[in-house]
Amino acid sequence: MTAPTVRPFLKWAGGKTQLLDAFTGRVPGELKTGALPVFVEPFLGGGAVYFHFNSIFRFRECHLFDINEELVLAYNVVKNDVSGLIRYLSEISNEFLSENDAGRKEYYYRMREAFNRARGETDFRRYDSGWIERAGQFIFLNRTCFNGLYRVNSRGGFNVPFGRYRNPKILRADLLRADSAALRNTTVHLGDFTQSEPYVSEDAFVYFDPPYRPLNRTSSFTQYSKTGFTDEDQKRLAAFYARCDARGARLMLSNSDPKNSEPGDGFFDELYADYHIDRIPAKRMINCDGRKRGEICEIIVTNYDPQNSGEG
Repeated sequence: MTAPTVRPFLKWAGGKTQLLDAFTGRVPGELKTGALPVFVEPFLGGGAVYFHFNSIFRFRECHLFDINEELVLAYNVVKNDVSGLIRYLSEISNEFLSENDAGRKEYYYRMREAFNRARGETDFRRYDSGWIERAGQFIFLNRTCFNGLYRVNSRGGFNVPFGRYRNPKILRADLLRADSAALRNTTVHLGDFTQSEPYVSEDAFVYFDPPYRPLNRTSSFTQYSKTGFTDEDQKRLAAFYARCDARGARLMLSNSDPKNSEPGDGFFDELYADYHIDRIPAKRMINCDGRKRGEICEIIVTNYDPQNSGEG
């Protein structure tokens, strides 16, 4: 298999790029024979797994879901009007990069204010030409904010501070074009993970990447929406996983391993006791303190035996 030429166009906390080999080595055997032509991802996020798998396995159709309205809007613009998006990003990138340090900081906060102000005027359910500017602003903020985080306040306003990068790459035209081509077989839906159920069948491979359960009280980066993702949501997801299993689909789920900080914490072992659970090493890169970015274990839950599936 050749290396994929597509990859996420956004920075995203908790991105799975470093785990792609581990996931590929655990895919169900039917995926490689073409017996699973449908890919479903109920938590899209940065899309690293989607872009990787879609470029390798060439699904007949993909269905991606997320409750983050800005994220879904941006993906649909990349799919439907990448040329217009590139023109807009080129314009604001040139403006931003022509400024000195103080000017760049001022430009960032003006853009963030405009982005938040226009939120109430945006119809996230109906595609229109105004989406191009909003997606461009979203990508600009993502490339220039602190650590590429997406965080909102209780009113839904984006509130991540300026990132102070020396030379941020705001426009990646070739990548956007490649991602746009990859999205041709894909529908990006705005909705809760449970809304993916109609697309789950014996023909489907489903990958779940929910907001990770925090390892401790200070490590939570689940605030991708105003509501967050609680332990009750994790339990609701486990029940949904069981429903998808009953529909005959092949399932893979990843999450943090609570045993990293609490060896006796069997939260996920209990939730997914009926399935295969693998623990794999990973470097957690979303802690702002570099000294705390170390190797930990994450879990992969499958409803098939991964030892008899993917390529090792």
